[in-house]
Amino acid sequence: MSRSRSVRLLGAAAVLSVGVGVFTAVPATAGDNEVIRQGNCSRAADWKLKVKTDDGRLEVEGEVDSNVNGQDWRWRILHNGNVAARGTSTTRGPSGSFEVERRVGNSPGQDRIGWRATNPRSGETCRGGLTF
Repeated sequence: MSRSRSVRLLGAAAVLSVGVGVFTAVPATAGDNEVIRQGNCSRAADWKLKVKTDDGRLEVEGEVDSNVNGQDWRWRILHNGNVAARGTSTTRGPSGSFEVERRVGNSPGQDRIGWRATNPRSGETCRGGLTF
């Protein structure tokens, strides 16, 4: 392999490894009909996204845990690239978190589910996704 090709491959691998480290969602334990992903938000909060089957539909649960009560967050759930639900929630005690649960259609084949929450006051953003 030529030296320039080796350098390009090493550079691409370094960029990919940095990108994967920043955007990797940590899988959590789940049953056969449930998928859970969780990760860090852009600051101190954490997020979790859970999807499971429910009477032929998908039950989607998004959560943000900031450990601070009284924070207002804007959130949205995406289903196959389209906004399926959106709203606002406020973190509450005892843990300074909020949770949103919605049901969406279960499309033939794989469903892509996304979760995004933004704290307009601090600018903190939480985002994650999974394929079910």
